[in-house]
Amino acid sequence: MLARAVTHALVGLEPRRVEVEARVHGQMPGFEIVGLPDKACQEARTRVRSGIASAELQWPRGRVTVNLAPAGLRKEGSGYDLPIALAVLAASQQVPREQLERHASVGELALDGRLRRVGGVLGVAEGARRLGLARLLCPPESAAEAALAGVEPVPVRHLADAVAYLRGELEPDPVLPVQYAEVPPGPDLADVRGQERARRALELAAAGGHNLLLGGPPGTGKTMLARRLPGVLPPLVPAEALEVTRIHSVAGLLPLEHPLIETPPFRAPHHSASTAAIVGGGPGLRPGEASLAHHGVLLLDELAEFARPSLEALRQPLEDGFVSIARAAGRVVFPARFQLVGTMNLCPCGARGDPAVECSCSAQRLAGYRAKLSRALLDRFDLVVAVPRPRALELAAGPCEASADVAERVASARELLAVAPLPRSAEADALLSRAVERLPLSGRGRARVARVARTIAALAGAEQVRAEHLAEALAYRAPQELGT
Repeated sequence: MLARAVTHALVGLEPRRVEVEARVHGQMPGFEIVGLPDKACQEARTRVRSGIASAELQWPRGRVTVNLAPAGLRKEGSGYDLPIALAVLAASQQVPREQLERHASVGELALDGRLRRVGGVLGVAEGARRLGLARLLCPPESAAEAALAGVEPVPVRHLADAVAYLRGELEPDPVLPVQYAEVPPGPDLADVRGQERARRALELAAAGGHNLLLGGPPGTGKTMLARRLPGVLPPLVPAEALEVTRIHSVAGLLPLEHPLIETPPFRAPHHSASTAAIVGGGPGLRPGEASLAHHGVLLLDELAEFARPSLEALRQPLEDGFVSIARAAGRVVFPARFQLVGTMNLCPCGARGDPAVECSCSAQRLAGYRAKLSRALLDRFDLVVAVPRPRALELAAGPCEASADVAERVASARELLAVAPLPRSAEADALLSRAVERLPLSGRGRARVARVARTIAALAGAEQVRAEHLAEALAYRAPQELGT
């Protein structure tokens, strides 16, 4: 007897249909899974047998062969447990085959038959919708996530519940609309004392989606400023929220209580992170920090301490907005349109730029430190700001402008940039042409200066980019900002 269940494998973020075929044949007992399963998928043999026994169902007599088709597509993870178990039960006539084929299914089985949550349910649900399958059998914890794809989730807590539902003996619990709790406020700009130039650069970065590099001695507030950027960014629009949610779902990082991510993500990996951790890849071709920061902020604290190959690997997504990973097993593409924020000391000892401390770095050591950052990477920062040590008077002053006030201006500027082209005046054009001749300004640098100038004009509520707007934008590209 042959039976089929439907699920999906994820190649990057793209769902690929997988037919789980089960056949019971012969007299000799045995259980085999074929179709290029990985180790976790192969181990489903133990979980499925134990789950069926715990559900007080009959294990088929004879040899059970399960084929995951297409055979050339690698199957990874434990999400195939539920469709494998249901296909085996349908092949042994314990579940109606026609009813099973009208549903998609996904979920990991515990040894006692309970269903456990797995990553990537949103992608599986989207694949089911494209096939015209209106319902998805899944663990209760994944039901709200599956509903985001426009299919009707069927939450089942136990394998026995899934069987009873397919037999028409059980009506599943309704999936209630998710009640989103108010997101607690993050770090506020009001905590920052002084640093008016850096605060201005942070506002420009938020309003125009610009990359920002903050350099200066330790303790000047570089990281403190960078961590306050998400607090002045507007919330994600619905299409962006679904994109971000899809990525975090595949990575298995989707919050259980908030299945739809509505605020810009903020990622801050440690400088010891590998290239695969930063841009994605590894054995399972998973999204990296660059993709997890899609439509949000990627903070690289102590930028010069990251491995140079990891930093150079960011150049492509910074330009193209996606990461393309090619391996012998195939090629996947992950979206990665993020704002890069870097912080760094100006020398290895950290004293450079601090008038109260003398730098002890030799010329050779300083040159080696700067060589970690290629000019091609530095050219991709729209705003470069030196953050000096604040004065005692500034530290003793009262709170500065709060994030909420800055966020209002950022939102207004973004609205203006979205609807108005903001042309440059003749004076601004002439200034930009002179800057290209006199400064080490590449073609990319020229375009980025022009973008920053438009953001400055939008924050000022101007109808065109004037020379003073362009002059301020050029000040953030000055090579002497970080002593280079």
